[in-house]
Amino acid sequence: MVRSGEEPKPAGRATDGTGPARLRERFLQGEQVDAGVRTSILNSWQRCRSLGLSPDTSDLPYREDFDPGGRIVRAAVPVLDRLQDAFSGSQVNISVADANGTVLLRRFGDPAMARSLPAIQRVPGFVFAEQVAGTNGIGLALAERQLIHVYGAEHFAERSQGSACVAMPVRDPLSGRIEGVLCFGYPRGFEQPALSAAIRRAAENIERRLLGQSSAHERALLRTYLSTGDEGGLHHGVALDALADVVHPRDQAILREKAAELISRGQRAAVEVTLPDGRRVTLVSRPMASASGVRGFAIEAVLPGAAVGEALILPHQADELPDLAAFSTAPGPARPPIPLPSGQLTAAFGPTVAPGGDRGSAETGGTVTADGGRGGDRGPTGIDGTVRADGGTVTADGGGGAADGGRTSADGGTVTADGVRSVTDAGRDPADGGRGAADDRAGSPFPARGLVMVGEPHVGAYALAARRRLELLSEASARIGTTLDVRRTAEELAETAVPRLADFVTIDLPDAVLRGEESADPLADLRRTVLHGVREGLPFTPPGKRIDFGPTAPQLRCLTRGEAVLEPDLKAAAGWLAQDPEHTARLLDHVHSLIAVPLLARGVVLGIASFYRTGSSFGDDDRSLAQELATRAALSIDNARRYTHERTMVLALQRRLLPHGLPDQDAVEVAHRYLPAESDVGGDWYDVIPLSGTRVGLLVGDVVGHGMLSAATMGRLRTAARSFAELDFSPDEVLTHLDNLVGRLDREDPDGKGAGVIGATCLYAVYDPTAQRCLMARAGHPPPALVHPDGTVSYPDLPAGPPLGLGGLPFDAVEIDVPEGSQLVLYTDGLIEDRHRDVDVVLEQLRAALAHPERAPEDTCQAVLDTVAPAHPHDDIALLVARVHALDPGRIAAWELPADPALVGEVRASAMRRLSDWGLDETAFAAELILSELITNAVRHGTGPIRVRLLYGRTLICEVSDASNTAPHLRRAASTDEGGRGLFLVAQLSQSWGTRYLPEGKVIWAECGLDAA
Repeated sequence: MVRSGEEPKPAGRATDGTGPARLRERFLQGEQVDAGVRTSILNSWQRCRSLGLSPDTSDLPYREDFDPGGRIVRAAVPVLDRLQDAFSGSQVNISVADANGTVLLRRFGDPAMARSLPAIQRVPGFVFAEQVAGTNGIGLALAERQLIHVYGAEHFAERSQGSACVAMPVRDPLSGRIEGVLCFGYPRGFEQPALSAAIRRAAENIERRLLGQSSAHERALLRTYLSTGDEGGLHHGVALDALADVVHPRDQAILREKAAELISRGQRAAVEVTLPDGRRVTLVSRPMASASGVRGFAIEAVLPGAAVGEALILPHQADELPDLAAFSTAPGPARPPIPLPSGQLTAAFGPTVAPGGDRGSAETGGTVTADGGRGGDRGPTGIDGTVRADGGTVTADGGGGAADGGRTSADGGTVTADGVRSVTDAGRDPADGGRGAADDRAGSPFPARGLVMVGEPHVGAYALAARRRLELLSEASARIGTTLDVRRTAEELAETAVPRLADFVTIDLPDAVLRGEESADPLADLRRTVLHGVREGLPFTPPGKRIDFGPTAPQLRCLTRGEAVLEPDLKAAAGWLAQDPEHTARLLDHVHSLIAVPLLARGVVLGIASFYRTGSSFGDDDRSLAQELATRAALSIDNARRYTHERTMVLALQRRLLPHGLPDQDAVEVAHRYLPAESDVGGDWYDVIPLSGTRVGLLVGDVVGHGMLSAATMGRLRTAARSFAELDFSPDEVLTHLDNLVGRLDREDPDGKGAGVIGATCLYAVYDPTAQRCLMARAGHPPPALVHPDGTVSYPDLPAGPPLGLGGLPFDAVEIDVPEGSQLVLYTDGLIEDRHRDVDVVLEQLRAALAHPERAPEDTCQAVLDTVAPAHPHDDIALLVARVHALDPGRIAAWELPADPALVGEVRASAMRRLSDWGLDETAFAAELILSELITNAVRHGTGPIRVRLLYGRTLICEVSDASNTAPHLRRAASTDEGGRGLFLVAQLSQSWGTRYLPEGKVIWAECGLDAA
């Protein structure tokens, strides 16, 4: 028999190398053993290994300060005594441990075991918690919080390989808290199905005895409930825990919460509770008074679905509860006998009576004697179902039958020491409403009704208030701190407290905290940040205004003390009235009580929270609750402040690493935008790079991830990309170099791990205004948008390419025509990718937003952000819009000549005439020398044909190209050298010069300023 949630498993052998033993050895050697081991056992093994436990350790911690007379011990001693009788002569070791795993009691079926076992298995005081003893019954029952079995090699420690055990937590029925663990240890071959039922029934009896110890008043009320069957018609129900097989723990908690509320009301009632699974349970609240005058209420649960049979006996006030008349119970098949170990008495486990009750009725069919024969039609049995050899009943809670010294009542029942009667073989218990014991059979699908709670109204009210406070704290954990925004976190604190704790809440934070910084003087820059209440219109200082508290104000005192300050009656709070008599007088017409709490976290003063009530006064419990709420909120506010501070630094770094201004050039008219993500700053960037030959490079990239690392990596990649571009590499070559750089950054991570593999995407386009063509390549980046002069928008079919950092894969460049007046739109994925939107739909929205070629690039940027960008971007957005222009053909001059030195002078003369036509006579001298040197070098060292081109834009550009891939190098010629000075003259006469490689050959270019003499 296995409780819900526990997987059945045969006992494993520890010596033959099979089953759990073999799997355990594999686990200890670090192998994977997911299959063949129960989940609870495997999880326990893993916890043991993570704690560094050794299976060879034989010593356990011993506590000399354990309490040998605590609640759990007092409740368990009688039960263990009866269990010892039931297992007499067997090798069963019975123990009870506290909630920390310290063994408090031990009993042995065979007394000789106490002499043969090691001290840790026979002496109380040793700790069997999982974190010190490894996988074992007591430790695992505490960890799993349910009935568990541990067989042989499933134990983590070597010392326990030859045994098995079954253990079950024991809970306080009122609080639900685990008070201890009941454990049966035995040899592996001793396994019996009855053990699970026996330990469950014994644990329930211990729990009933714990309930009986809860308080003198509750015991009196409980005894009254059990003994007023003839007078009040109260039914001898069963504890709600006995319904565990049909009532989910979550449902039990719901019923207990509602029962506490009914008790706190102090009224007779019948309330129908709908459980999450749709079932309806009726809770009946019945008033009662003990002989000593204690007045209280008993809450019973009436469960639907029982078969039709003898009707329940309802109280005298049944006419007031007509909806309960339909509920009834019916007998079911008798529970079969459960065999106990060889040589022991056979037991039939009967039904329990009530929480704290000391008797149970006999099952129909009588009892089974030690020799297997059947007794009379009604044999006396105890709650644990065992039969004593002397014919008396043996109860697991310590009550004895008539043969054991119990008193016999006039109706033939036995009376225990506390006066509670149980049914005998002679008849029925009057306290059961005149019904026979067969009405509540253990074989029924589930009991028809059960006692949920007994208590006094004022105690119930305290319990209900405490529960609601716990619920509020639980809700606060879920509601406060859902964002990393300081202001929103403060609002969540106020929304959580109103109206369940306060009617109005104000929160004042320093300006520095709102900026993400620490405030040097919190009182000097306090600002009203949040005002939230049950209604509006009260004369509180509105949000956004500066707040100045007087020196005696409760808010100032709470900062001085570092703890909450309670003012139950503001009319008597002189310090509060003195700070602003006019304002506070108006406020007193609406509020009555105040709790001022400092918002402190990690030694930093973050502000002040003020809780106001309009009616009843706050109490000390309210102050503690407000302090707890404020403490939790302060941690969340501090997290938000730290995040704001870090985000501000990262954003400052990001903006510092982005271009501050765009370079002067004539090829494109550019506008750009950078929009950081709401949650964190990423690594998006853009750049505009002037290139030789009046060309311009347009670059957009995105580094994977967010935060400081991404921003720093972005800066490195942008610098490298600009350097590669200025070397006049083609777009595919630039991406190849960047790919190598990203791979090298990953390999150079100092610890080999870092915050994740560095990756990035990039799009690089080079526009040539002389040919009105654009060469572009991308590395895993979204394609650009091309807006034609007629308003049509297209997305060029550009090979995607792998993201940067993968390495080993080539990039392909594509050249497209870009007519003058067209717009190239480059962007990062934050613009179009959003989990709430389809990318294709967003691209159509972008197409519609761009279909206005008459717009200036600045207007286009703004329109795209307004209509396409997400309202709350989760990723950075970088946007670059470039309207292209063509270079006037009249400002381009070109010549082609073979590799003949005689033609150099002719080309030079033609160039001078063109410069004169352009009005560049002042630049002609420098251009003539430059052309002479470049053309001569091409004739002497290159191969034909040779082409010469002059470009007149912001500067004069002289270009000489040939079919050779050999590039000249600037060097310092020695005094004896006849040559080697030409490039030196070119470098001196020009602003800049360089080499640009073509698919076939190269171009040597030099740029002259137009003011050159």
